Amino acid sequence: MTNVGGMPRTYPFSENDGLKHDPRYAELRQGEPVCRITAPFGGDGWLVTRYEDVRTVLADPRFSRAAAVGADVPRMTPNTARGGSILAMDAPEHTRLRRLVSKAFTVRRMEELRPRAQEITDRLIDGFDNPVDLVENLALPLPITIICDLLGVPYADHGDFRRWSEQLMTTGAYTAEESADGLTKLVEYFAGLVAQRREQPTDDLFSALVLARDEGDQLAEHELVVFGVTLLVAGHETTSNQIGNVVATLFDHPDQLAALRADPDLLPSALEELLRFIPLGAAGGFARVALEDVELGGVTIPAGDTVLVSMASGNRDESVFDHADRLDLHRKVGHHLAFGHGIHFCLGAQLARVELQVAVGTLLRRLPGLRLAEPVEFRTGTLVRGPRRLVVTW
Repeated sequence: MTNVGGMPRTYPFSENDGLKHDPRYAELRQGEPVCRITAPFGGDGWLVTRYEDVRTVLADPRFSRAAAVGADVPRMTPNTARGGSILAMDAPEHTRLRRLVSKAFTVRRMEELRPRAQEITDRLIDGFDNPVDLVENLALPLPITIICDLLGVPYADHGDFRRWSEQLMTTGAYTAEESADGLTKLVEYFAGLVAQRREQPTDDLFSALVLARDEGDQLAEHELVVFGVTLLVAGHETTSNQIGNVVATLFDHPDQLAALRADPDLLPSALEELLRFIPLGAAGGFARVALEDVELGGVTIPAGDTVLVSMASGNRDESVFDHADRLDLHRKVGHHLAFGHGIHFCLGAQLARVELQVAVGTLLRRLPGLRLAEPVEFRTGTLVRGPRRLVVTW
């Protein structure tokens, strides 16, 4: 299947079909783990599909996120990467910004949020109609409420920033102009919050960042605003989709759902297997640019070329996970790639784990007869997969 010298493959290989993982990733892992692709925007680059190669690209400083800023590089979204975001930085700039918030996202701090997550989840379930759409009535409001609490963002504004986030994360559901407008609106929103915090400081993470800007000069004004945008979007977008994805996947694997219901203590490790198994990203992740010629997967990636990685493909690598296409909630997963790897490993990984454990565990405990009431309707045209509607009954 080797095609290194041939025509690049059009990528993504197909339109998303729910949570199905395109079989061409398995073919590439076997025959051409580093292949040439033509991305939807920005031209040709390389796609990396094997677990170890993905980890290399994510951790090796020769592959730069910052070098993709402002460049028309191969990518999944219509708009090019912009500066000022921690997601588009290399060390030491990335280290400087991450240090400002890392203490707020430690395992201990996230565990302290468990009672709050439980309180919100119980209140939401208490208000369920039967049947109910889990997306609108649990999967979205739980992580949005938690991240609003952390940042000090008014929950009443969630309708606006949810819409702007969807525009920003588009791969085709919105136009390039609408995507850019979503980012503009989010930046304007957080610029307004900065002004509010300067007038009336509060006890939340965003106020601490404003203080770090004003008294410690530890980040620039634009970095402060974009940091708020990044934390807000990342803090609810992926987890809300994963709550729905986990529930939909369990319904699609009734034997595994039965095993989890029979042994609720299995939940924490079962969720790690579900995170490995579910292809959350619609296609390759954030673009990186090779700063020098790099040998990877049997080919040489020239300096200046762009590399995309499929963490979902890495999580299905048969050389790392036996029967990788099989969901096995008793599997000892080890180190999956759902939260990334290297310096950009997801800052909110432990928060996501807490929210998933509380949401899924409470649903199974309080609604033991939970089942689908109608077929799941999945989102399309966005970077992150997840149900748009997930209507259940019990």
